[in-house]
Amino acid sequence: MADLKLGKLPATEDHRDIKYTALLEAQTAPLPQYPKTRPFGHGLAFTNWGMLANDQLGDCVAAWMCHATMLWTKLGDPATATFTDADAIKVYSQVAGYVPGDPSTDQGTDMRVAMGSWRNTGIKDSSGKTHRIGAYLSVPAKDTNALLEAAYLFGCVAIGFEFPDYAMDQFNQGQKWDVEPGGQIEGGHCVGITGRISTDNMGCITWGARQGMTPAFYEKYNDETWVAVSADELKAGKNERGLDLTTLTAALHSLGIGV
Repeated sequence: MADLKLGKLPATEDHRDIKYTALLEAQTAPLPQYPKTRPFGHGLAFTNWGMLANDQLGDCVAAWMCHATMLWTKLGDPATATFTDADAIKVYSQVAGYVPGDPSTDQGTDMRVAMGSWRNTGIKDSSGKTHRIGAYLSVPAKDTNALLEAAYLFGCVAIGFEFPDYAMDQFNQGQKWDVEPGGQIEGGHCVGITGRISTDNMGCITWGARQGMTPAFYEKYNDETWVAVSADELKAGKNERGLDLTTLTAALHSLGIGV
């Protein structure tokens, strides 16, 4: 298999970021506890997640936004959202300024900027429906426990990481992403973590497939992690793990976030 595309720009710091840990502290009701030993998640929700143009362009962040929306709507909304390559390219253009047909504008995406656009403007699926997130929060980098907790509570979490050259070989050979000696960083990549495949193997969605990742790999290469809050996965005001929208909204309001 030919090399696929990366496309996440280096992580940046902003003191205005709302912290995921602050949301947990602001909660007034007990949160559902993620299973510490057994597998969980929805990495098999689709047999084909779709490449979403990430074999042609560095639109991995846009692809994650589409994949997450697909999953959330399948869990909650009566109509599951669908996205084509063309839809993902439109998202990439919106969040990163890509101009179709102009390779010079295929420069990757700042994840924070993409999250802001998703919240303020939303993204459109193949039917033309707009999907907006209500908030986005920064999860502590390289913290596997926080990552898995957030993935359990919110269904899918975006991680950005430096991509070593050997990771492409691991992916092409159907192997999980794990740390190997050496390795040259080829750029940045964004994937969606959906849960745990086994006790020592997390699951993510990238390049249209479900891919394993060890905690060691995450803790070595991760440079930013984001959780997005979406109403798309709610039924009767709750998601399937029992996270209550009313309580969550009150906690977000206490942090100065209107949803």
